[in-house]
Amino acid sequence: MCRDKWYVTGQKAKGALQLIGCHLVRLVTVTKYILLVDDSKLIRLATRHFLESHTGFVVCGEAVDGIDALEKASHLNPDLIILDIAMPRMSGLQTARELRARMYSAPIILFTWYADAVQPGDAAEAGITAVISKSNPAELQSHVKSLLAAA
Repeated sequence: MCRDKWYVTGQKAKGALQLIGCHLVRLVTVTKYILLVDDSKLIRLATRHFLESHTGFVVCGEAVDGIDALEKASHLNPDLIILDIAMPRMSGLQTARELRARMYSAPIILFTWYADAVQPGDAAEAGITAVISKSNPAELQSHVKSLLAAA
């Protein structure tokens, strides 16, 4: 996916010019990029549609498992990563550990049907920022907004 080419103080940005009084001012909106990682195409599609229906969120890539996520994260440099826990080849917890070992600092949300089964200590040790149930998309939206606002 093509990334924006405008940069303002190190952040990805889109610009537009507007005349304010006698000054030409560049208006900047910062787009936040999300990498979705889930082995279910239907979940990825629904989550993408849900997130992109909110201004300022763009899903820059999708991955089908943890190994695919590691490769795409290195190329796309997302601002936020949303992982499923139960995936083939590499689980969400293993993927989060490996992302942190590779020095990725982007927030990681574990978005899973098994949120109650995830031990808080295991999630924290793996570098996961939040664990959210797929049955609660409003909570996902809330966490995405707050984490990307802070980024």
